[in-house]
Amino acid sequence: MTLLGHFRLNGMYQDGDFVIGGLFEVQHLKVFPDMSFRMEPEQPQCEEFYMSSFQQAQTMIFAIDEINKNPNLLPNITLGYNVYDNCLKLVVAFRAATSLISGTEETLPSSHKCIGPPPVLAIVGDPGSTHSIAVSSMLGLFRVPMVSYYATCTCLSDREKYPSFFRTIPSDAFQVRAMMQILRHFGWTWVGVIYSDDDYGIYAAQSFHQEMQLHGGCVAFSEIMPYDNRRDIQRIVRVIEASTAKVVVAFSTDLLALMDELLLQNVTGLQWIASEAWTTSPVLHAPRYAPFVGGTLGIAIRRGEIQGLLEFLLRLRPDNDTRNNLVRVFWENMFGCKFETGDSEGKNICTGEEDLSSTVNEYNDVSELRASYNVYKAVYALAHALHDLMQCEEGRGPFSENTCADITNLQPWQLVHYLQKVNFTTGFGDRVSFDKNGDALAIYDVMNWQPRSDGSIIVRTVGVVDEGAATGKVLTLNEEALYWNFDTRKPPRSVCSESCPPGTRRARRKGLPVCCFDCLPCADGEISNTTDAIECTVCPDDSWSNPEKVLCVPKEVEYLSYEEPLGISLTTASLLGTCFCALVMIIFAHHRNTPVVRANNSELSFLLLLSLKLCFLCVLLFIGRPQLWTCQLRHAVFGISFVLCVSSILVKTMVVIAVFKSSRPEGKSAMKWFGAAQQRGTVLVLTAVQVIICAVWLSTASPAPHKNTQYIRSKIVYECAIGSVAGFAILLGYIGLLAAVSFLLAFLARNLPDNFNEAKFITFSMLIFCAVWITFVPAYVSSPGKYAVAVEVFAILASSFGLLVAIFAPKCYIIILHPERNTKKAVMARQTENK
Repeated sequence: MTLLGHFRLNGMYQDGDFVIGGLFEVQHLKVFPDMSFRMEPEQPQCEEFYMSSFQQAQTMIFAIDEINKNPNLLPNITLGYNVYDNCLKLVVAFRAATSLISGTEETLPSSHKCIGPPPVLAIVGDPGSTHSIAVSSMLGLFRVPMVSYYATCTCLSDREKYPSFFRTIPSDAFQVRAMMQILRHFGWTWVGVIYSDDDYGIYAAQSFHQEMQLHGGCVAFSEIMPYDNRRDIQRIVRVIEASTAKVVVAFSTDLLALMDELLLQNVTGLQWIASEAWTTSPVLHAPRYAPFVGGTLGIAIRRGEIQGLLEFLLRLRPDNDTRNNLVRVFWENMFGCKFETGDSEGKNICTGEEDLSSTVNEYNDVSELRASYNVYKAVYALAHALHDLMQCEEGRGPFSENTCADITNLQPWQLVHYLQKVNFTTGFGDRVSFDKNGDALAIYDVMNWQPRSDGSIIVRTVGVVDEGAATGKVLTLNEEALYWNFDTRKPPRSVCSESCPPGTRRARRKGLPVCCFDCLPCADGEISNTTDAIECTVCPDDSWSNPEKVLCVPKEVEYLSYEEPLGISLTTASLLGTCFCALVMIIFAHHRNTPVVRANNSELSFLLLLSLKLCFLCVLLFIGRPQLWTCQLRHAVFGISFVLCVSSILVKTMVVIAVFKSSRPEGKSAMKWFGAAQQRGTVLVLTAVQVIICAVWLSTASPAPHKNTQYIRSKIVYECAIGSVAGFAILLGYIGLLAAVSFLLAFLARNLPDNFNEAKFITFSMLIFCAVWITFVPAYVSSPGKYAVAVEVFAILASSFGLLVAIFAPKCYIIILHPERNTKKAVMARQTENK
């Protein structure tokens, strides 16, 4: 016979209309040689009684007692309990769970019919993840709900494998998310990770890596904490010391060896983030560790307050019911006595009247109710689910054909349905509900390690991480209560690279994590108006980046303006040229009958002065913001004015040659071809050709205002698009042809007698004219924006002033300063002299 059949489970029992089972780790099994439980050499015993775990079991009983007294929750229904100690062994936990759902611990008469509710409606527990995996796999076959208060393995969230498993403690996945809330709150994106070499540490570290990557953070280093290898620990300390990360996250239950090495190497200035496994552990609270772990931030199971629990715990008394033998075991361990049995000789005898209030230990310490608070929430979750089940209205139920559960024959799977939908708030203010995977809303306390007056460390609650917070704010911190173990008494900065300000973009450093980057300024025409921009945004065509590269502003509009110095200078020159032409016309009109004015056809001189005045005035069309009419007129007026000017000079030159030839016997008939009518007609015909060119150009491809962004990307250059390059080239080419012919004829006639000869002045003027316009073409092409317009205006002014000065200055000089030379006698004398 195996020992399994004789091993008596320790537990506590109370009957009720519905019984809730419980599995707790109250003791540790002393002898457990193998799965057979052989009777050799003695029956195994559970020992090492854990007062905190027994308090958790009593909290379950307290919650059931409180519910039974509540007239608003499960009225007219009495809940019972059946609690077993699993002795921290899987086989015991499995047997206890089997006993709970089958009732095999009790001997039933053969005539008993299995009707009514099952032995237990649900089970609170098991606290261990490994136990919960095994037990829940079995309970899931029968859809018996199991609500664990301490099993955190993420694997238990698999609904296909564990269809009836629920828990009131967040899973390890939520633990990592809670820690991420703290890291994100303080902007710590560059952290190191230390984790234990077991399933807890490995899976938690993997989950942490994933969360860091998801939220844009980086792991500076990731090291496995060895169990007993000082060389590896020394290497980890060197890694920590060499890293620029100031924040270290640790997933481990034993950091003592690492902290001893940090103490030996005097490595300070680190901000530790503790996982739930060691946040409240007192191992590192000694004064010698305070300089290294003081200020540690960590998360812990939510602490709650349960009114009336302490009084309930102190009222506990043992009885003789064998189903409550766990209470007797507790009593014996609490007071170091034995109840009267055959082997109690020589030992203190327990009376059962000992005073619990005289003891101080984990059993009656209700200042830090964490696991016990989860037990409390688990019992209430089951009670609320059962209450909702009983409130079902027939015909409107959730089951087949809209039926409700039969309260006289209640099935556990029906309770699972309601448990999935449970939603209530505890007296402490925490909301309890389960997601689709049976996980409760994640809620943790944020803990801070602070120094006491004696140098030791006390752990204080400074905030809460609550994913179900009604305000939507997951993390709540009392920052004034935080202690920072730094000289500044402020949180440290732990980033690989400081944030890139607006106006710059991040450029990742080759071979390093994404958190390590350089900040490069945005290029011209690009902006970034956010911190840590990945790339800069190109401004629209009509806007440009401001100097800070954070805002797109309208581009500066550029054109040759009347208000700017260049525009003022050119306008002044244009008006001066016009005035000079008018002045010369007045002088010539006043001395129109003098030989100097009358020589070489005074009518052509006035026509030439008029055309020069038009050339000067057309400059005004090139200055100012381009409009459609100014774009159309500027080149047309310019082209016609200069053709009129050059054609007048050409005819004037031809008249000079004709006059000279007519003075010779063989050329007396030359002047009949160059009378006044012929001169006017020639000028008119030559000018008409340019008018036709302009008319065709304007009608087919008219110049128009154009916003040019190619010359200067940061500005909009308003210019007149010429419309047709061929039209503009023909216009200039025609002017050039007439100028070349004039220059050639004047050059050939330069040696004629002075009194008849304007040829050398015309030659010089046309030389200036041609030089100006030959240099104009390359200068115009290479000049950007408004300066191209300025070059064209300068060419117009330079050539106009050249013609005005070269042709009319000598005559004005004689008329005004040497009137004695402005006589027929003087002219004839000059002629005779030349002959």
